[in-house]
Amino acid sequence: MKIIFLTIGKIRNIEDHGIYSDLLRYFRDKGHDVCIVCQNERREGEKTRLETAGNVRILYVRTGNITKTNIIEKGISTLLIGQEYRNAINKYFGDESCDIILYSTPPITLAPVVRYMKRRDNAFTYLMLKDIFPQNAVDLGMMRKSGIGGLLYRYFRRKERQLYSCSDKIGCMSPANARFVLRHNKDISKDKIEICPNTVDEVPLETMDKDSLREKYDLPKDKIIFTYGGNFGKPQGVEFILRVLDKAQKIERVHFVMCGSGTEFHKIKEYKANSEAENLTVIEGLPSDEYRNLLRASDVALIFLDYRFTIPNFPSRLLDYMNLGMPVLASTDINTDLGKLIIDQDFGWWCESNNADKYIDLVRTVIDDPSVFIKKGMNGKRYMSEHFTTGKAYQRIINAYEAWERGRKNV
Repeated sequence: MKIIFLTIGKIRNIEDHGIYSDLLRYFRDKGHDVCIVCQNERREGEKTRLETAGNVRILYVRTGNITKTNIIEKGISTLLIGQEYRNAINKYFGDESCDIILYSTPPITLAPVVRYMKRRDNAFTYLMLKDIFPQNAVDLGMMRKSGIGGLLYRYFRRKERQLYSCSDKIGCMSPANARFVLRHNKDISKDKIEICPNTVDEVPLETMDKDSLREKYDLPKDKIIFTYGGNFGKPQGVEFILRVLDKAQKIERVHFVMCGSGTEFHKIKEYKANSEAENLTVIEGLPSDEYRNLLRASDVALIFLDYRFTIPNFPSRLLDYMNLGMPVLASTDINTDLGKLIIDQDFGWWCESNNADKYIDLVRTVIDDPSVFIKKGMNGKRYMSEHFTTGKAYQRIINAYEAWERGRKNV
């Protein structure tokens, strides 16, 4: 079959490790013809181009800047991306048809190109729902439902409904995520919704010299190291992270590592530069191999989500932590089922992300019994192997396609 995947994430190399590249590589290895359509943001200074590697073709579409930019440019670029993708697809793939159209959120403004291709090719459409917009922007105070700002909300809400409408199947990341979609979209049939969580290829556990790794990243060998790796943006609630870091200076046995990038990362760097926090290391984003070694040098992995979220998020970075057998300390809103999963499966600790004092109390609880780190980490590794490996997502998508095909033939 021919699969086309639409995303605003940039996939530079299909062999790289990640939730999308792992899945698309799995499709390729199963003999499918895979086409990827992703963006080249204007800041990169490159034109639209097509690259081919075996059975995988990657179409890089020149678009406006959506990431690491101001909200006005991001909004305009997001509105235009659907038409830009459609034009590029017609130019490079105009004489071809596909069997399955895969796409993820963000953005919701891909609805027109999905609908166009669905009609053109009579293809099966599968939405991997990773982000619920515009409600997430409302939760974080970036958009309002009333007043003049409500016009923008209502526009994007219509686009969201259009995307759901043109999707034959919607794969949600967790049961709470699925319940939220159904509760707020009464016109969607339950049969359209299924659970299709983030998945990755499992990596074998490696025995590495932790002291040598710590020396490489200039980390203390006699402290318990808590590491966060990934994006620092509005969803992570950086102000809460800063309060935690400030209070954690009083704990002698703890060292924090903040590694990543994003629109709010400058606040972390400024805090480090202007404070006397000796138990904090700040590292700009690392290549994937280096990042995994940084995690191997650490003891506990961190997740932060803003406490104001009403939508149930399920961060993909959790899988990196579980894959490496690391225990997880998560601080989130109460609507995600992430905390419940961590507690029920006993691979870490959880608290709500609105009270820094409670968080620090939990940190003290964690460091009081380091003997449980290996047990909890292996619990997470085992659960990931059973539920979050790439083949699981692949099979769900194929099963959904085959059911759609049977239904179409029976009409």
